[in-house]
Amino acid sequence: MTTARTRVVVIGGGQAGLAAGYYLRRAGLEYTILDDQPAAGGSWRDHWPSLHLFSPAAHSRLPGWPMPPSSQEFPPGSHVVGYLSAYEQRYELPVRRPVSVTAVRRNGSGYRIDTTAGSWSAEAVINATGTWSRPFWPTYPGMRSFRGRQIHTAQYDGPGTVTGRRVAVVGGGNSAAQILAEISTVADTLWFTTRPPRFLPDDVDGRVLFDVATRRARALAAGDDTGGVAGLGDVVMVPSVRDARDRGALRARTMFAALTTDGVVTDDGGVERIDAVVWCTGFRPALRHLRPLHLPTADGGIAMDGLHAAGEPTMVFLGYGDWTGPASATLIGVGRIARYAVEHLTSTLT
Repeated sequence: MTTARTRVVVIGGGQAGLAAGYYLRRAGLEYTILDDQPAAGGSWRDHWPSLHLFSPAAHSRLPGWPMPPSSQEFPPGSHVVGYLSAYEQRYELPVRRPVSVTAVRRNGSGYRIDTTAGSWSAEAVINATGTWSRPFWPTYPGMRSFRGRQIHTAQYDGPGTVTGRRVAVVGGGNSAAQILAEISTVADTLWFTTRPPRFLPDDVDGRVLFDVATRRARALAAGDDTGGVAGLGDVVMVPSVRDARDRGALRARTMFAALTTDGVVTDDGGVERIDAVVWCTGFRPALRHLRPLHLPTADGGIAMDGLHAAGEPTMVFLGYGDWTGPASATLIGVGRIARYAVEHLTSTLT
């Protein structure tokens, strides 16, 4: 099979990959976006049906084109999928799918990208693979012997399978709060967290969080760190979560110590019977395709110099969270970081 050539390969066709494509197009750099999804929409295609954005449509946009209005104040995931699909078509972004990248290797001064659809040769790589495909499962005693159902956020598709059951929801972030809010309407729920959840004020949504992230980005550029969004709290009070609070469903308990065959052992030695556990315990960056490069590591992750791997200015990372730029994992925040990334590559490659 022949090797296709281009200047830049973007791995991932979700919101971060599309934002990168927008600025690569403006910069006049030849590029290709490789996406392992069967259709446009990135990981939003796989999120649970009731998931909503934390911000109104007007404040949830990629560069160049606003998100169309939604019938709901906080647009559902299906609205985001439609927007990303239309965005891709509007700017005629060269996305190849479904193409899974299996390995990236050095090839002279550039890279060879091996995929399920052949190989590409490129001078630079932008990694925009996100985290959704790498759910993090913690380890607790008794997990293997528990006879009930265990699922992760990445597998959750609604409360139907746990209706009438007793369900433990684990995690103190937005996903846990939203899923708990939904399940608690049809099941008896217990909420376990490793630390008390921190609720944002009712009037704080994604718009405020983005403003905080913007101020932090400016402070970092000036050599200061004002702290980020995490300092405000963990849970955005979207309508479903506010409703759960008002119903008394948001009562968090200290994380349990172990699982039994049909329940959990609480931190005080008691036992609670449960039928299912939903692990809302986060994700890790999907970067297995970079293993052949043996990139330098720091603190368990890839050592970075700004947005690129240390010592490799043409190996760029985009959209994984604060370690790739404040708010870079959000729709409105990733555009700013994508612009910086493409400006860096344009300067480096020329």
